[in-house]
Amino acid sequence: MNNFVDVNDADNIEALIEHALLLKKSPYDFENLGKRKTIGLIFMNPSLRTRLSTQKAAINLGMNVMMMNFSGEGWALETEQGVIMNGDKPEHIKEAAAVVGSYCDIVAIRTFAGLKDKDDDYNELILRQFIRYCGKPIINMESATVHPLQSLTDLITIKENKEAKNPKILLTWAPHPKVLPQAVANSFAQWTLAAGYDLTIACPKGYELSTDFAKGAKVVHKPEEGYMDADFVYAKNWSSFVHYGKKLSEDKSWMVDAEKMKLTNNAKFMHCLPVRRNVVVEDSVIDSVNSLVIQQASNRVWAAQAVLSKLLENL
Repeated sequence: MNNFVDVNDADNIEALIEHALLLKKSPYDFENLGKRKTIGLIFMNPSLRTRLSTQKAAINLGMNVMMMNFSGEGWALETEQGVIMNGDKPEHIKEAAAVVGSYCDIVAIRTFAGLKDKDDDYNELILRQFIRYCGKPIINMESATVHPLQSLTDLITIKENKEAKNPKILLTWAPHPKVLPQAVANSFAQWTLAAGYDLTIACPKGYELSTDFAKGAKVVHKPEEGYMDADFVYAKNWSSFVHYGKKLSEDKSWMVDAEKMKLTNNAKFMHCLPVRRNVVVEDSVIDSVNSLVIQQASNRVWAAQAVLSKLLENL
């Protein structure tokens, strides 16, 4: 593994999951793998689980960790090529990425979609330039279109909790007061389908995901239809892809509640967090014994450690 940008960088998903579960049992088996190696964690957006879990994963492998919040600590970055930089952005991403790479052995970066220009977001303008100019292995800690560390975590959690070989998985849109990117939903669809799972996506009309990520999933537009006999229910809000970045619905009936969960096969509830209680999901669901949200969050460490260990093996 040379980079970890999306599902295509995982040569063998099942083997990567098994490696993560091995590390969960024995976190320090490779504690010298990262000795005298440095990871730089670059954040352009807020983070809790991604930041702390990736930092802990690196420490477990013996790495030094440097961290920077570009949104509040770094210079504003210019990302366009050939521009006259006489505005409010004093540093170009070419130099910034190269400098970060000169200090680090691995660079992990987190940057969200702007939700204004579909081409910029879906061409991964910032992530791709870091890959081009940094010169070091890159880990995607969530980008404009995908969140592979989260999705690997989700598959680890499903593996630990599934009772059937091929469980029925529901990814359901849920209401939210803010307009959110499609990254987590895209990535979850991409990884679950690549792993060979049966995936249904339930969303209001106009919220269908790009077929680049969701091809092969069953899509329904009535929430109850998706819940029928589901073994796992993954809730997430996302904005429209077709009408890019727009909020088309505020239908509160899409909230995950106890009544809809009764239609499932005693399904486990999943969410990447943070979550708006009683907006996205009812208290009675997220606080139930079938809720996996804390286990998911905990598994973020082992997903990150598995990825880091594979990258370190190639340094």
